[in-house]
Amino acid sequence: MVEIKTPEQIAKMREAGLVVAAIHEATRAAAVPGASTKDLDDVARKVIADHGAKSNFLGYGGFPATICTSVNDVVVHGIPDRETVLKDGDIISIDAGAIVDGWHGDAAFTAFVGTGHAPELYELSRVTEESMWAGIAAVRKGNRLVDISKAIEGYIRRQPRPASGKYGIIEDYGGHGIGTQMHMDPHLLNYVSKKRGKGPRLVSGFCIAIEPMVSLGTAKTHVLADDWTVKTDDGTWSSHWEHSVALTEEGPLVLTAVDGGKAKLAELGVETAPDPLA
Repeated sequence: MVEIKTPEQIAKMREAGLVVAAIHEATRAAAVPGASTKDLDDVARKVIADHGAKSNFLGYGGFPATICTSVNDVVVHGIPDRETVLKDGDIISIDAGAIVDGWHGDAAFTAFVGTGHAPELYELSRVTEESMWAGIAAVRKGNRLVDISKAIEGYIRRQPRPASGKYGIIEDYGGHGIGTQMHMDPHLLNYVSKKRGKGPRLVSGFCIAIEPMVSLGTAKTHVLADDWTVKTDDGTWSSHWEHSVALTEEGPLVLTAVDGGKAKLAELGVETAPDPLA
């Protein structure tokens, strides 16, 4: 069952989304050489408290932290700790969420720690982020869920191959419905699978977290002994980008982007819905 939201409920999700955006701003600034991933978690925890929100990550399925901090070849669900200290040249994907009055926001980004990164790492992050926006641009009435998957995969496949030979679209993890829970139906693949069919039709009130994860090699992953940390099988580095999006009568609204996605979607010829909090 897909949970369809009213305009008033979407406004609450927008509040949660702006808390997530504030977490992103603060943790991006804190992701510097010498900082531990626990330091970043402390920053996120303070932002959530300052906004009077709640964490939807802490305690979720037993997860012990406020954000996920995935460094280099960690794809997703990295657990913050004091031992993981960021170094010049690292990349880190930070996944964060928040709850406001029972409504959830969830988003992720990839950051570059210090300097000296290989050009293919910048391109990896760019391709992953742009594929997310291609997926967001496909959130329109009349489309089906598979049209989002098709837009994400199509963008990635059209890009020049990296020096490593290919981009791996991670297969075991994807996007998801969001609303009164962080993870809800439907599950969103970042590639097209004939076995999954077309999926539900997109209608006003449909809310989805779109989150491509792409590596510089394999699409295959494994989970470490902590039952959370996901790494690429071949050790290649990966990027993770995510936004939560609502479809309204006036078009899409990127709930976790400060401007609602207006500037980026305008580049793609898509007009966003008015911000209910403006």
